[in-house]
Amino acid sequence: MPLVAHTDLPAFHRLREEGGTVLPSDYALHQDIRAMHIGLLNMMPDPALAATERQFFRLVGESNQIAQFYMHPFTLDELPRGPGGQAHVEQYYETFETIKESGLDALIITGANVNQPDLAMEPFWEPLAEVVDWAWHHVTSTLCSCLATHAVMQARHGERRRHRGNKLWGVFDHRVVDRGHPLVAGVNTRFDVPHSRFNDISREQFERHGLKVLVESERAGVHLAVSRDGFRMVFFQGHPEYDSISLLKEYKREVGRFVNGEREDFPPLPENYLAPQAAAILDEHRERVEQALLRRAPAPQLPEALLLDRLDNTWHDSALAVVNNWIGNVYQLTNVDRRIPFRPSIDPDDPLGWRR
Repeated sequence: MPLVAHTDLPAFHRLREEGGTVLPSDYALHQDIRAMHIGLLNMMPDPALAATERQFFRLVGESNQIAQFYMHPFTLDELPRGPGGQAHVEQYYETFETIKESGLDALIITGANVNQPDLAMEPFWEPLAEVVDWAWHHVTSTLCSCLATHAVMQARHGERRRHRGNKLWGVFDHRVVDRGHPLVAGVNTRFDVPHSRFNDISREQFERHGLKVLVESERAGVHLAVSRDGFRMVFFQGHPEYDSISLLKEYKREVGRFVNGEREDFPPLPENYLAPQAAAILDEHRERVEQALLRRAPAPQLPEALLLDRLDNTWHDSALAVVNNWIGNVYQLTNVDRRIPFRPSIDPDDPLGWRR
């Protein structure tokens, strides 16, 4: 939560110049303290539905130990669901109509699985555009994750994602390129982020429309960018919400696809993710799988129990810091009435005062 500048101590002024959240004492005295309401548009398929909830809920909840958060998950009717996924949605999720009536302070939009070469051909395209347009006019800030970033860039700016040639898969080093922006205030200037994607929106594509790149990687490209106003749309291309085991589970799934003949090649190990001993265990497992297939014998199970204690998480703290900055600034900008995006004195074209 923010500092209150209750004296003329120069340190307060300096921290504010550096992008820190420092409230004037007169505003702090009259500030209405209340819980925050954050929406989660979960577009993930059934097997990942609950895990994605937990990942983003955890990221929000752990980022700030003082504020109280009400999380409002919802999805799109056009996304295909099996009986189990549909039952989960019907029992626990809200409808978009209810969300619109009650309002949100902030919104997170997850990624999704796609089957079409053009995102505009996906069944979620038009309903997602409706949610994004509503959020732009009624929500303080919207955070887009991976595929959602690609969809919003195409829908709002006409920028189509580009295939990288090979899958970007692993944990990659990133650098903060604009240290004065409030979203990265107090965050390590270099930190890791997991990625798992075939496609990419480049720095040039973001900057062509006045969007600002805040964090990028020589290997993985842009991770974090913001809309022209500096805050109302936040774009992730990586997956800072991932658990320590998320990439391992994805690797396990791909091994299963190879065993079932759904992919021709044995999947490579995620880059920069595994310690040497863990990589050696999986290399040995690969040999056993390939030998079993040659003998037409059942493939051995992935030795997860041997790996769990050997997985390092090098991204979670930085992810919490960025999300904490995001939530903290939403809290300072949002209206007491969560159906209205900003308190009266805020300029929607420069809500953080950052562009000035």
